[in-house]
Amino acid sequence: MDVILKLGILLVVGILGGRAAERLALPNVTGYLVAGLLLGPSLFNIITPEDAGSFAAINEVALAAIAFSIGSEFIIKDMKKLGKSIIIISTAQVIGAVLFVFGMMYFVFGQDFVFSLVIASMSAATAPAATIMVIRQYKTYGPLTKTILPVVAIDDAMGIMIFGIAMSIAHISIGTSDQSFWQMVSWPFIEIIGSLVLGFAIGIILTGVAKKSKSKEELLSISLAAIALSVGLANLLNLSALLTCMMLGGTLVNLMKKSKRVFDSINEFTPPVYLLFFTLAGASLDLKVLAQVGLLGLGYIIARAGGKIVGATIGARAVDADPMVQKYLGFTLLPQGGISIGLSIIVANQLPQYSAAITTVIMFSVFVYEISGPIFAKMALNKAGEFGKLKG
Repeated sequence: MDVILKLGILLVVGILGGRAAERLALPNVTGYLVAGLLLGPSLFNIITPEDAGSFAAINEVALAAIAFSIGSEFIIKDMKKLGKSIIIISTAQVIGAVLFVFGMMYFVFGQDFVFSLVIASMSAATAPAATIMVIRQYKTYGPLTKTILPVVAIDDAMGIMIFGIAMSIAHISIGTSDQSFWQMVSWPFIEIIGSLVLGFAIGIILTGVAKKSKSKEELLSISLAAIALSVGLANLLNLSALLTCMMLGGTLVNLMKKSKRVFDSINEFTPPVYLLFFTLAGASLDLKVLAQVGLLGLGYIIARAGGKIVGATIGARAVDADPMVQKYLGFTLLPQGGISIGLSIIVANQLPQYSAAITTVIMFSVFVYEISGPIFAKMALNKAGEFGKLKG
Protein backbone atom coordinates (compact mmCIF):
# COMPACT_ATOMS: atom_id res chain seq x y z
CA MET A 1 0.00 0.00 0.00
CA ASP A 2 1.22 3.49 -0.86
CA VAL A 3 2.92 5.35 2.03
CA ILE A 4 0.89 8.52 1.42
CA LEU A 5 -2.33 6.49 1.55
CA LYS A 6 -1.21 4.98 4.85
CA LEU A 7 -0.47 8.48 6.10
CA GLY A 8 -4.03 9.51 5.26
CA ILE A 9 -5.46 6.45 7.00
CA LEU A 10 -3.36 7.22 10.10
CA LEU A 11 -4.72 10.77 10.25
CA VAL A 12 -8.36 9.72 9.77
CA VAL A 13 -8.23 6.86 12.27
CA GLY A 14 -6.28 9.01 14.74
CA ILE A 15 -8.89 11.77 14.58
CA LEU A 16 -11.69 9.23 15.13
CA GLY A 17 -9.76 7.71 18.05
CA GLY A 18 -9.31 11.13 19.63
CA ARG A 19 -13.02 11.89 19.33
CA ALA A 20 -13.97 8.50 20.78
CA ALA A 21 -11.63 9.13 23.71
CA GLU A 22 -13.25 12.53 24.36
CA ARG A 23 -16.69 10.91 24.50
CA LEU A 24 -15.36 8.45 27.09
CA ALA A 25 -13.80 11.34 29.08
CA LEU A 26 -10.30 10.03 28.28
CA PRO A 27 -7.32 12.08 27.06
CA ASN A 28 -7.05 12.39 23.28
CA VAL A 29 -3.63 10.78 23.31
CA THR A 30 -5.10 7.53 24.67
CA GLY A 31 -7.51 7.51 21.74
CA TYR A 32 -4.66 8.03 19.28
CA LEU A 33 -2.70 5.13 20.77
CA VAL A 34 -5.65 2.72 20.74
CA ALA A 35 -6.54 3.78 17.19
CA GLY A 36 -2.97 3.07 16.15
CA LEU A 37 -3.14 -0.34 17.82
CA LEU A 38 -6.04 -1.22 15.50
CA LEU A 39 -3.89 -0.40 12.46
CA GLY A 40 -0.80 -2.26 13.67
CA PRO A 41 0.35 -5.88 13.36
CA SER A 42 -1.79 -6.98 16.30
CA LEU A 43 -5.03 -6.46 14.36
CA PHE A 44 -5.46 -5.13 10.79
CA ASN A 45 -1.71 -4.93 9.97
CA ILE A 46 -2.12 -1.85 7.76
CA ILE A 47 0.94 -0.30 9.40
CA THR A 48 3.63 -2.99 9.39
CA PRO A 49 7.00 -3.11 11.16
CA GLU A 50 8.59 -2.54 7.74
CA ASP A 51 6.89 0.89 7.59
CA ALA A 52 8.92 2.16 10.53
CA GLY A 53 11.64 3.62 8.32
CA SER A 54 9.12 5.50 6.16
CA PHE A 55 7.66 7.30 9.17
CA ALA A 56 10.86 7.76 11.19
CA ALA A 57 11.07 11.47 10.35
CA ILE A 58 7.60 12.10 11.83
CA ASN A 59 8.67 10.57 15.14
CA GLU A 60 11.86 12.62 15.23
CA VAL A 61 10.05 15.89 14.44
CA ALA A 62 7.42 15.22 17.12
CA LEU A 63 9.96 14.38 19.83
CA ALA A 64 12.10 17.37 18.88
CA ALA A 65 9.12 19.75 19.05
CA ILE A 66 8.12 18.34 22.43
CA ALA A 67 11.66 18.74 23.78
CA PHE A 68 11.77 22.31 22.40
CA SER A 69 8.51 23.09 24.25
CA ILE A 70 9.88 21.65 27.49
CA GLY A 71 12.87 23.97 27.14
CA SER A 72 10.52 26.95 27.24
CA GLU A 73 9.86 26.17 30.91
CA PHE A 74 13.50 26.71 31.89
CA ILE A 75 13.23 30.41 32.62
CA ILE A 76 16.27 31.32 34.69
CA LYS A 77 14.48 33.65 37.11
CA ASP A 78 11.91 30.92 37.84
CA MET A 79 14.54 28.20 38.06
CA LYS A 80 16.46 30.22 40.65
CA LYS A 81 13.39 29.94 42.86
CA LEU A 82 12.67 26.29 42.08
CA GLY A 83 16.04 25.00 40.88
CA LYS A 84 17.23 23.23 44.02
CA SER A 85 13.77 21.83 44.73
CA ILE A 86 13.37 20.51 41.18
CA ILE A 87 16.75 18.76 41.28
CA ILE A 88 15.95 17.12 44.63
CA ILE A 89 12.51 15.96 43.46
CA SER A 90 13.91 14.67 40.16
CA THR A 91 16.73 12.82 41.88
CA ALA A 92 14.39 11.26 44.45
CA GLN A 93 11.94 9.85 41.90
CA VAL A 94 14.77 8.56 39.66
CA ILE A 95 16.45 6.82 42.60
CA GLY A 96 13.07 5.47 43.71
CA ALA A 97 12.38 3.90 40.31
CA VAL A 98 15.87 2.40 39.97
CA LEU A 99 15.93 0.94 43.50
CA PHE A 100 12.40 -0.47 43.34
CA VAL A 101 12.98 -2.12 39.96
CA PHE A 102 16.41 -3.48 40.91
CA GLY A 103 14.99 -4.88 44.15
CA MET A 104 12.06 -6.49 42.34
CA MET A 105 14.23 -8.09 39.65
CA TYR A 106 17.15 -9.20 41.84
CA PHE A 107 15.53 -10.15 45.13
CA VAL A 108 11.96 -11.11 44.18
CA PHE A 109 12.46 -12.70 40.75
CA GLY A 110 16.04 -13.89 41.30
CA GLN A 111 17.45 -12.39 38.11
CA ASP A 112 21.23 -11.99 37.89
CA PHE A 113 22.99 -8.77 38.84
CA VAL A 114 23.67 -7.49 35.30
CA PHE A 115 20.10 -8.02 34.09
CA SER A 116 18.66 -6.38 37.22
CA LEU A 117 21.05 -3.42 37.07
CA VAL A 118 20.57 -2.67 33.36
CA ILE A 119 16.78 -2.93 33.32
CA ALA A 120 16.58 -0.88 36.53
CA SER A 121 18.65 1.88 34.91
CA MET A 122 16.19 1.91 31.98
CA SER A 123 13.28 2.58 34.33
CA ALA A 124 14.48 6.09 35.23
CA ALA A 125 13.56 8.03 32.09
CA THR A 126 10.05 9.38 31.58
CA ALA A 127 8.46 9.87 28.16
CA PRO A 128 7.21 13.47 28.32
CA ALA A 129 5.09 13.47 25.17
CA ALA A 130 1.91 11.90 26.53
CA THR A 131 1.80 14.03 29.69
CA ILE A 132 2.46 17.21 27.71
CA MET A 133 -0.42 16.37 25.38
CA VAL A 134 -2.70 16.06 28.41
CA ILE A 135 -1.46 19.41 29.75
CA ARG A 136 -2.22 21.07 26.41
CA GLN A 137 -5.59 19.43 25.88
CA TYR A 138 -6.94 20.45 29.27
CA LYS A 139 -5.04 23.79 29.45
CA THR A 140 -3.70 23.02 32.90
CA TYR A 141 -1.68 25.46 34.96
CA GLY A 142 -0.52 25.62 38.56
CA PRO A 143 2.18 24.27 40.89
CA LEU A 144 1.89 20.69 39.63
CA THR A 145 2.00 21.64 35.94
CA LYS A 146 4.96 23.97 36.53
CA THR A 147 6.82 21.18 38.34
CA ILE A 148 6.20 18.40 35.80
CA LEU A 149 8.08 19.84 32.83
CA PRO A 150 11.46 20.65 34.44
CA VAL A 151 11.34 17.40 36.44
CA VAL A 152 10.83 15.40 33.23
CA ALA A 153 13.71 17.22 31.52
CA ILE A 154 16.14 16.58 34.39
CA ASP A 155 14.77 13.06 34.76
CA ASP A 156 15.71 12.23 31.15
CA ALA A 157 19.23 13.62 31.57
CA MET A 158 19.71 11.58 34.75
CA GLY A 159 18.26 8.52 33.03
CA ILE A 160 20.84 8.71 30.24
CA MET A 161 23.69 9.08 32.75
CA ILE A 162 22.50 6.22 34.97
CA PHE A 163 22.07 3.92 31.98
CA GLY A 164 25.60 4.72 30.76
CA ILE A 165 27.08 3.95 34.18
CA ALA A 166 25.00 0.75 34.48
CA MET A 167 26.20 -0.45 31.07
CA SER A 168 29.81 0.26 32.10
CA ILE A 169 29.42 -1.80 35.27
CA ALA A 170 27.68 -4.55 33.27
CA HIS A 171 30.57 -4.79 30.76
CA ILE A 172 33.11 -4.93 33.57
CA SER A 173 31.06 -7.56 35.45
CA ILE A 174 30.98 -9.92 32.46
CA GLY A 175 34.43 -8.93 31.14
CA THR A 176 33.42 -7.72 27.67
CA SER A 177 34.98 -4.26 27.56
CA ASP A 178 38.37 -3.12 26.29
CA GLN A 179 37.84 0.38 27.72
CA SER A 180 38.65 1.45 31.25
CA PHE A 181 35.84 1.96 33.74
CA TRP A 182 36.39 5.72 33.74
CA GLN A 183 36.32 5.92 29.95
CA MET A 184 32.94 4.20 29.88
CA VAL A 185 31.51 6.13 32.79
CA SER A 186 32.62 9.48 31.36
CA TRP A 187 30.81 9.07 28.02
CA PRO A 188 27.27 9.77 29.34
CA PHE A 189 28.54 13.02 30.88
CA ILE A 190 30.31 13.98 27.65
CA GLU A 191 27.11 13.25 25.70
CA ILE A 192 24.99 15.44 27.99
CA ILE A 193 27.47 18.35 28.09
CA GLY A 194 27.95 18.17 24.32
CA SER A 195 24.19 18.18 23.74
CA LEU A 196 23.72 21.22 25.97
CA VAL A 197 26.56 23.13 24.30
CA LEU A 198 25.17 22.36 20.83
CA GLY A 199 21.64 23.41 21.83
CA PHE A 200 22.96 26.61 23.39
CA ALA A 201 24.97 27.54 20.28
CA ILE A 202 22.05 26.99 17.91
CA GLY A 203 19.76 28.79 20.38
CA ILE A 204 21.91 31.91 20.22
CA ILE A 205 21.74 31.86 16.43
CA LEU A 206 17.96 31.25 16.47
CA THR A 207 17.46 34.16 18.86
CA GLY A 208 19.33 36.56 16.61
CA VAL A 209 17.61 35.43 13.41
CA ALA A 210 14.10 35.17 14.93
CA LYS A 211 14.27 38.80 16.11
CA LYS A 212 14.60 39.88 12.48
CA SER A 213 11.81 37.73 11.05
CA LYS A 214 9.28 39.76 9.05
CA SER A 215 6.24 37.50 9.19
CA LYS A 216 4.66 34.67 11.14
CA GLU A 217 5.30 32.27 8.29
CA GLU A 218 8.98 33.19 8.12
CA LEU A 219 9.29 32.82 11.90
CA LEU A 220 7.84 29.30 11.70
CA SER A 221 10.26 28.36 8.92
CA ILE A 222 13.22 29.71 10.88
CA SER A 223 12.17 27.86 14.03
CA LEU A 224 11.68 24.55 12.21
CA ALA A 225 15.06 24.97 10.53
CA ALA A 226 16.72 25.46 13.94
CA ILE A 227 14.98 22.37 15.35
CA ALA A 228 15.92 20.28 12.29
CA LEU A 229 19.54 21.41 12.49
CA SER A 230 19.63 20.59 16.20
CA VAL A 231 18.35 17.06 15.64
CA GLY A 232 20.53 16.43 12.59
CA LEU A 233 23.75 17.67 14.17
CA ALA A 234 23.03 15.83 17.43
CA ASN A 235 22.54 12.58 15.50
CA LEU A 236 25.69 13.22 13.46
CA LEU A 237 27.76 13.81 16.60
CA ASN A 238 26.18 10.91 18.55
CA LEU A 239 24.65 13.34 21.04
CA SER A 240 21.13 13.43 22.51
CA ALA A 241 18.70 15.16 20.13
CA LEU A 242 16.20 15.40 23.00
CA LEU A 243 18.55 17.31 25.30
CA THR A 244 19.83 19.45 22.42
CA CYS A 245 16.30 20.61 21.58
CA MET A 246 15.48 21.21 25.24
CA MET A 247 18.53 23.46 25.48
CA LEU A 248 17.54 25.17 22.23
CA GLY A 249 14.15 26.10 23.72
CA GLY A 250 15.71 27.06 27.05
CA THR A 251 18.24 29.36 25.41
CA LEU A 252 15.58 31.05 23.29
CA VAL A 253 13.16 31.69 26.15
CA ASN A 254 15.89 33.36 28.22
CA LEU A 255 17.51 35.44 25.48
CA MET A 256 14.51 36.62 23.45
CA LYS A 257 11.97 38.94 25.05
CA LYS A 258 9.12 37.97 22.73
CA SER A 259 10.00 34.28 22.54
CA LYS A 260 6.34 33.35 23.00
CA ARG A 261 5.85 34.19 19.30
CA VAL A 262 8.27 31.42 18.37
CA PHE A 263 6.73 28.80 20.65
CA ASP A 264 3.21 29.75 19.54
CA SER A 265 4.18 29.33 15.88
CA ILE A 266 5.53 25.83 16.59
CA ASN A 267 2.45 24.92 18.64
CA GLU A 268 0.18 25.82 15.73
CA PHE A 269 2.19 23.59 13.40
CA THR A 270 2.51 20.49 15.56
CA PRO A 271 -1.02 19.12 16.32
CA PRO A 272 -1.19 16.85 13.21
CA VAL A 273 2.42 15.80 13.81
CA TYR A 274 1.60 14.79 17.39
CA LEU A 275 -1.53 12.96 16.21
CA LEU A 276 0.57 10.96 13.73
CA PHE A 277 3.29 10.36 16.31
CA PHE A 278 0.96 8.81 18.88
CA THR A 279 -1.08 6.88 16.33
CA LEU A 280 2.16 5.44 14.95
CA ALA A 281 3.27 4.65 18.50
CA GLY A 282 0.06 2.66 18.97
CA ALA A 283 0.64 0.88 15.65
CA SER A 284 4.11 -0.20 16.82
CA LEU A 285 2.70 -1.99 19.88
CA ASP A 286 2.30 -5.74 19.49
CA LEU A 287 -0.18 -7.67 21.63
CA LYS A 288 1.97 -10.80 21.27
CA VAL A 289 4.27 -9.25 23.87
CA LEU A 290 1.52 -9.73 26.45
CA ALA A 291 1.74 -13.49 26.07
CA GLN A 292 5.54 -13.53 26.35
CA VAL A 293 6.19 -11.27 29.29
CA GLY A 294 4.68 -13.16 32.22
CA LEU A 295 5.02 -12.15 35.86
CA LEU A 296 8.44 -10.56 35.27
CA GLY A 297 6.86 -7.81 33.15
CA LEU A 298 4.10 -7.22 35.68
CA GLY A 299 6.71 -6.99 38.44
CA TYR A 300 8.62 -4.38 36.44
CA ILE A 301 5.46 -2.33 35.83
CA ILE A 302 4.50 -2.35 39.51
CA ALA A 303 8.02 -1.63 40.79
CA ARG A 304 8.65 1.26 38.39
CA ALA A 305 5.30 2.90 39.17
CA GLY A 306 5.84 2.42 42.90
CA GLY A 307 9.35 3.83 42.75
CA LYS A 308 8.29 6.90 40.75
CA ILE A 309 5.33 7.68 43.01
CA VAL A 310 7.11 7.05 46.32
CA GLY A 311 10.29 8.81 45.19
CA ALA A 312 8.44 11.88 43.90
CA THR A 313 6.41 12.10 47.10
CA ILE A 314 9.48 11.84 49.35
CA GLY A 315 11.38 14.40 47.26
CA ALA A 316 8.47 16.84 47.22
CA ARG A 317 7.98 16.56 50.96
CA ALA A 318 11.72 17.02 51.57
CA VAL A 319 11.60 20.44 49.87
CA ASP A 320 8.17 21.32 51.29
CA ALA A 321 6.62 21.57 47.82
CA ASP A 322 2.99 22.49 47.26
CA PRO A 323 0.66 19.82 48.74
CA MET A 324 -0.74 19.03 45.28
CA VAL A 325 2.78 18.34 44.02
CA GLN A 326 3.44 16.06 46.98
CA LYS A 327 0.26 14.09 46.37
CA TYR A 328 0.08 13.81 42.60
CA LEU A 329 3.43 14.43 40.87
CA GLY A 330 4.40 10.75 40.79
CA PHE A 331 1.26 9.84 38.84
CA THR A 332 2.25 12.20 36.01
CA LEU A 333 5.69 10.61 35.56
CA LEU A 334 4.64 7.10 34.53
CA PRO A 335 4.71 7.16 30.69
CA GLN A 336 7.67 5.31 29.20
CA GLY A 337 8.47 5.39 25.50
CA GLY A 338 11.04 6.59 23.00
CA ILE A 339 14.07 6.89 25.27
CA SER A 340 13.59 3.44 26.80
CA ILE A 341 13.10 1.87 23.38
CA GLY A 342 16.26 3.60 22.19
CA LEU A 343 18.18 2.28 25.19
CA SER A 344 16.91 -1.24 24.49
CA ILE A 345 18.50 -1.01 21.03
CA ILE A 346 21.82 -0.17 22.69
CA VAL A 347 21.39 -3.22 24.95
CA ALA A 348 20.75 -5.37 21.85
CA ASN A 349 24.03 -4.17 20.33
CA GLN A 350 26.20 -4.34 23.43
CA LEU A 351 24.65 -7.07 25.60
CA PRO A 352 22.92 -9.42 23.12
CA GLN A 353 22.67 -12.22 25.69
CA TYR A 354 20.24 -10.09 27.70
CA SER A 355 18.52 -8.37 24.79
CA ALA A 356 15.48 -10.64 24.25
CA ALA A 357 14.34 -10.61 27.88
CA ILE A 358 14.99 -6.91 28.47
CA THR A 359 13.41 -5.79 25.19
CA THR A 360 10.28 -7.88 25.83
CA VAL A 361 9.81 -6.40 29.31
CA ILE A 362 10.46 -2.85 28.09
CA MET A 363 8.04 -3.17 25.15
CA PHE A 364 5.37 -4.52 27.51
CA SER A 365 6.04 -1.61 29.84
CA VAL A 366 5.75 0.89 26.98
CA PHE A 367 2.46 -0.72 25.94
CA VAL A 368 0.96 -0.47 29.43
CA TYR A 369 2.34 2.95 30.36
CA GLU A 370 1.61 4.67 27.05
CA ILE A 371 -2.05 3.62 27.30
CA SER A 372 -2.53 4.18 31.04
CA GLY A 373 -0.02 7.01 31.62
CA PRO A 374 -2.15 9.78 30.06
CA ILE A 375 -5.14 8.61 32.09
CA PHE A 376 -3.20 8.82 35.35
CA ALA A 377 -1.79 12.21 34.31
CA LYS A 378 -5.30 13.52 33.60
CA MET A 379 -6.52 12.21 36.94
CA ALA A 380 -3.64 13.80 38.84
CA LEU A 381 -3.94 17.21 37.16
CA ASN A 382 -7.70 17.20 37.64
CA LYS A 383 -7.41 16.27 41.32
CA ALA A 384 -4.85 19.06 41.73
CA GLY A 385 -7.47 21.52 40.45
CA GLU A 386 -5.38 22.75 37.53
CA PHE A 387 -7.76 22.07 34.62
CA GLY A 388 -8.56 25.10 32.46
CA LYS A 389 -6.30 27.44 34.43
CA LEU A 390 -4.07 28.39 31.48
CA LYS A 391 -5.27 31.64 29.92
CA GLY A 392 -4.79 32.57 26.27
